[in-house]
Amino acid sequence: MATVATDTVALTAQQELVRDGIRDICSEFDDEYWREKDRAAEYPTEFVTELADHGWLGILVPEAYGGAGMGTAEVVVMMEEIAASGGGFAAAQAIHGGIYNSVPIVRHGSDELKERLLPDVAAGDVAIQSLGLTEPNAGSDSTSIETVAEEQEGEYVINGQKIWISRVDASDYLLVVARTTPKSAAEKRTKGISMFLVDIDDAVDAGTLTMRSIPKSASNAVGAYELWFDDLHVPADNLVGERGNGFYQLLDGLNEERLVIAAECLGLGELAVRTGVDYANERVVFDRPIGMNQAIQHPLAKAYAELQAAKQLTYSAASAVDGESGRAVGAQANMAKYLAAEAAFAAADAAVQAHGGFGVAREYDVERYFREARLTRLVPITQELVLNYVGENVLGLPRSY
Repeated sequence: MATVATDTVALTAQQELVRDGIRDICSEFDDEYWREKDRAAEYPTEFVTELADHGWLGILVPEAYGGAGMGTAEVVVMMEEIAASGGGFAAAQAIHGGIYNSVPIVRHGSDELKERLLPDVAAGDVAIQSLGLTEPNAGSDSTSIETVAEEQEGEYVINGQKIWISRVDASDYLLVVARTTPKSAAEKRTKGISMFLVDIDDAVDAGTLTMRSIPKSASNAVGAYELWFDDLHVPADNLVGERGNGFYQLLDGLNEERLVIAAECLGLGELAVRTGVDYANERVVFDRPIGMNQAIQHPLAKAYAELQAAKQLTYSAASAVDGESGRAVGAQANMAKYLAAEAAFAAADAAVQAHGGFGVAREYDVERYFREARLTRLVPITQELVLNYVGENVLGLPRSY
């Protein structure tokens, strides 16, 4: 492997412990493991189980509930390391929901719900891997969701449809976002939305939750599903937080999560650059390594420089996320995600180009990195919506959508 420096930002002692612990676990899963998971479209259960057994899925769960009680600065290190290890964006996404779907419960759940659920999440015995938000007719306009939850005699009955819901096959619970007040009757479009915890097995067994896998071309190891709710009954105790304020609960913590997505992009980009450099040093054409050619060198060097710039912003924002205002961190988080996704795509593209025809051969992995890097420009927010945010909230331009 090429010596491409990735430990390029100063870490705290705790961040170093996280990096080293995650690096040790990731070393047990080689490129062939991730290649086969992608090829078979199979969830990396062994990898996730190993992380769960070591308590990493409870990294954001408070110590009072058996978790590690860490924060964004540590999760950024964790997820960058996972992606860079060889698993790419898919490896990080395999556990992303399991970490961040506990946050609304930690911050807004009732004491009873926290005590019932969080210790098992921290221990890795229960997974909340899925968030049911996106809908066919709403997309990025989350306030226009049509799934409804009606209160009936101490419970809620949910009806509607969701799409692009990840990891439902690897989760015990699903966080469902639904309207408890119609948009037309709500005080404002962001009100009247609530969040519910759904036991997936119970709902499937009752015939009130139906799911269909969505075939896709990227991050095949992490399944995505279309869901239908048909009179799905949820106990009132499974309402997360305050009825009607679910949209704000989703926004709370969004900046931190976006920084972690940026870190996942960084890890993928670093992996692609390292793989491209390795091949450029080894491949000999016209009696010389192709890495001697500037046409190969420059795209890899440019991508590496862009990754380093995005990394500085990501880590700087992660270290300040608890001490600055939401808008200030929001700007940095969105720009970090934008820059990291662009840099990851450039890195993967350069790695494919350096491989020539072999760049599309599955045995060389870079085609997988390229597919995943393209996905990062779409999820969890498109690059265009990031620019909308910056234009309106940073530059003071009129709202454009």
